[in-house]
Amino acid sequence: GRVMERPESESSWLREFARSFLPAILIVACFNLFIAQPRTVDGSSMEPTLDDNDRLIVELMSYRFGDPERGDIVMLRITEGQSSRALVKRIVGLPGDTIEIHDGNVYINGEKYDEPYVSASTNGIMTATLIPDGQYFVMGDNRPISNDSRYFGTVPHQDIIGKVWIRYWPFNLFGRP
Repeated sequence: GRVMERPESESSWLREFARSFLPAILIVACFNLFIAQPRTVDGSSMEPTLDDNDRLIVELMSYRFGDPERGDIVMLRITEGQSSRALVKRIVGLPGDTIEIHDGNVYINGEKYDEPYVSASTNGIMTATLIPDGQYFVMGDNRPISNDSRYFGTVPHQDIIGKVWIRYWPFNLFGRP
């Protein structure tokens, strides 16, 4: 007897697709939701450290198990009215710190804070303010134009999306910012 070859049915193609590609899609989705995400810098508030349209990988795990440290560059979410948006800023003040701004400088717990990454003096005056538990004071490196905690207040830990890990574009600046 002759064995008849069965034509590939649509259901076997779907089974093969599910077996081959679905796990890959799920792994990428989980990675993107829980481990790291590609993000783009929008604006020049972090110059000279990061420029408008720089492409970044934001690592999402560190702050689920630990706290941001002073100097970390982070992606955070701020809510304005009914909408929220993501910003890239630097952690300047930690919970329990007293922060003040005068004479073009930031002072933390009464000491002038050394910020070699800032290219212009810090405008404005802010009287000594205690940062509440679970809150962080963030600022952009380009102080004259940065919309930051001087204007929208401290940021709760849960609104910090993740830590900027790598700049991957432009490629000539690839690496940790």
